[in-house]
Amino acid sequence: MGNKIELKLDEREVHGKKVAGLRKESIVPAVVYGPGMKPVSVQAHHNVLEKVIRQAGSHSPVHITIGSKKRIAMVKDVEYNVVKHTINHVSFHAVKANEPVVAEIPIHLTGSGENEAERAGLIVLQALEKIEVKALPMDLPEALEVATESLKEAGDKLTVADIAVPANVEIVDNDDGREGTEDDDTTIMDLTIASVYEPSALQAANEAAGGDAEDASADEVEAENGGEEAVGEAKSE
Repeated sequence: MGNKIELKLDEREVHGKKVAGLRKESIVPAVVYGPGMKPVSVQAHHNVLEKVIRQAGSHSPVHITIGSKKRIAMVKDVEYNVVKHTINHVSFHAVKANEPVVAEIPIHLTGSGENEAERAGLIVLQALEKIEVKALPMDLPEALEVATESLKEAGDKLTVADIAVPANVEIVDNDDGREGTEDDDTTIMDLTIASVYEPSALQAANEAAGGDAEDASADEVEAENGGEEAVGEAKSE
C-alpha cells in the first residue's frame, strides 16, 4: 500500500436534472453505497475527485469522511462527459476493513531493458496487464510485480506463477482468459503474462494484421512463431 488516500465528501441535497447546476460550478455528484447502509448522495469539487480517482483507480481503498462519519470505500464506477472530458458522476462502494474484497490489480514488469533477451535485440511483449486478487482492503497492493531477468531467448515466457505475490494477498482464479483451452488442468497460475519474440515474428504478424508491430496480439505472434453495478437508487443521481 502507498500513502493513505483521504477524501472529504459533502452530503448532497440536489438530485435528478438539477445536478446539471452543480456541474456548472465544477461540483461532481456522487453516491456512497454498500451492504448494511442506505445509499448516501454526496458531492465534491471536480479537481478533488479527479485527483483521488487518479491515485486510487479501482483497486486502492479511499478513506471517506461524510460529516462526522468515516468509511473505507472503493471507486466502483466513474461516468465521464465524453465531450468535455470531465467527471459526471462517481459511485463509491463502501467496504469493511476486516472483510476481504476482490479488486483488479495492474501487473508491472520489472527489469525491462536489463534482461538478456532484450539486450540481444529480442522483444518482450506483455499479454496480461491486470489480474484479480482477494485481500483485506488495506492489504491490496498498488501493483503486482514480475521480474524479467530470467528471460533469455525467443519462446521464453513469464506466467502468473512468476508474480511476487505479497503476504495476505490471494490471486483469484475465475477462469477468465482460459476459455477454449484443451487442457482441463490449466489454472490461473499457468496464464502467460509476457513472452519473448523475434522482431521478425512481430513484423510478420504486423504485416498480416495491417497494424503496428507492437499492437500485434500474442495469439497472432504465436501463430507466426508456430509455436457491481449498484441497484435502485445507488446508481441514481
